[in-house]
Amino acid sequence: MPVRRWGKRLREEERLLRRKRRNPLNERIHARLRRTEGYKFDITIDEWPKGKITMDEPEPLGKSEGPNASMMLCSAVGHCLSASLMFCMEKSRASLKDLTTDVEARLVRNERGRWRIEGIKVKMNPVVDETNKEKFERCKGMFEDFCIATASVRQGIKIDVEVGGEPAEKE
Repeated sequence: MPVRRWGKRLREEERLLRRKRRNPLNERIHARLRRTEGYKFDITIDEWPKGKITMDEPEPLGKSEGPNASMMLCSAVGHCLSASLMFCMEKSRASLKDLTTDVEARLVRNERGRWRIEGIKVKMNPVVDETNKEKFERCKGMFEDFCIATASVRQGIKIDVEVGGEPAEKE
């Protein structure tokens, strides 16, 4: 009997390892931003070793040499929803012929005059074969629940901010 339990435990551990290898996020994401000039930052992400992303603020603050944080948030919500719908369809052994997603964020000033994202509107335009319509309807009712970014933004994400300070070296 101990051999069977050990075998079962070993199979469970192997299954967990395979799941972790398939999921590059592994329940944590670490990004490092390094200022290059002005308001422009190069961003590297540990879980994505293929390079860097450049972000910048629009003119007149920055030079518009990359998207800003609001643009990236808007894109993240749209991408996550699109990928979740595609994943649901693939799991249902169906496919989309095409998918276009438009995302629009509404920016408004709050009572203190600061810009805030009031809401995000997502319009998805999937093209589905007639043979996959039933599976598509099923996925339409559930795919949003599997989108990490959208669900997190909807519920509000707790953000802890710590500001350390290293004194600048005197020249």
